[in-house]
Amino acid sequence: MADAETDSLTAEQQACLALWAVPGLGPRTLAALRAFADGRLAPLATTPVGDWVSEAPVSPQVRRRLATLERLPVVAERLQEACRAGGMRVAFAEQRAYPERLKQVEDAPPLLFHKGQPGPPRRRVAMVGSRHPDQGFLPFARAFARQVAEGGVGVVSGAAAGVDRACHWGALDVGAETWAFLGSALDALDPAQARLLPHFLERGGVFFSELPPGVRASTSTFPRRNRLISGASDAVLVMRAGAESGSLHTARAGRAQGRPVLAMPGDVRQADAAGCNALLREGHASACLDAKDVWRAVGVDPGWMVAPGKADSWDGLSAEARGAYAVLDRIPRTFDEVLTGSTLTPAALVSALVELEMTGLVVQHPGRLYEKI
Repeated sequence: MADAETDSLTAEQQACLALWAVPGLGPRTLAALRAFADGRLAPLATTPVGDWVSEAPVSPQVRRRLATLERLPVVAERLQEACRAGGMRVAFAEQRAYPERLKQVEDAPPLLFHKGQPGPPRRRVAMVGSRHPDQGFLPFARAFARQVAEGGVGVVSGAAAGVDRACHWGALDVGAETWAFLGSALDALDPAQARLLPHFLERGGVFFSELPPGVRASTSTFPRRNRLISGASDAVLVMRAGAESGSLHTARAGRAQGRPVLAMPGDVRQADAAGCNALLREGHASACLDAKDVWRAVGVDPGWMVAPGKADSWDGLSAEARGAYAVLDRIPRTFDEVLTGSTLTPAALVSALVELEMTGLVVQHPGRLYEKI
């Protein structure tokens, strides 16, 4: 179930999984509980809940809910069983299946439930928009997403009807990676999402949710999930949005997270373009006129990107290549800087960097500067 394809969880992971399923217990409360337990959650898993709940730094509502539990590992096992029954896996923040960019977000969840297997690291763009855009826009959105994805960029959205779904299909058309972050648990999909899921799984896409099994979508879960769409991406593109569109929540979350925000200008007579035009007028977004603007925003040059679906699996990399990748950053580093930060010999590092370039995980800039994708 976890990233290592095993049902075995550490005590730390058991506590994290069980606590995360308690309604009203979010990332900040979880961090407070970790501090309460001297920096680790594991002691809370190895001790009956009744022994520590009265002193725990939680709200009265959460305290009452925790008081109904006996031991956290029992709760974790029930959740694992629900995940097994629903074909879900759990990715904890320290695991590779958890989106790398999302780890940097202040209120990121400590774990995600997912269906599908996340691919190797790459640059990604959040592409969001209205459920009911102006006539003729959806085919354009699909074609635009297809072009962006052909440049090697992953497409992230919310699997909602309209623009979101068109962008997912554009990526799937060319076998590119696409991620959907949902506002419900993965075993509580609406009919349209359930129909879309097999196409995702067949073509390498992934459904993500921070919500534990059984939680249905609500008016409060959608705004929360929007921060995950932007947080897992390198930039946000609002393709169509009315003045009150939920896509504007994703744009605001992206700005707060330091992501470049782009918007497609629209006809001022079109109500569905009012949100995009307002973002541009107020200086909250840059104009996006073609795929090159997206590629520039996420920092890629399609000339050196690996074609969608062609990159080798991370699991196939040598230990040397993985070690070199861990030293690299999204700021270009010289060969000597990488060598100093690694335990490799110069010859081994040369081989590792070539391997990473061949699999599309690293690009070499002029002057022997290396940057991870």
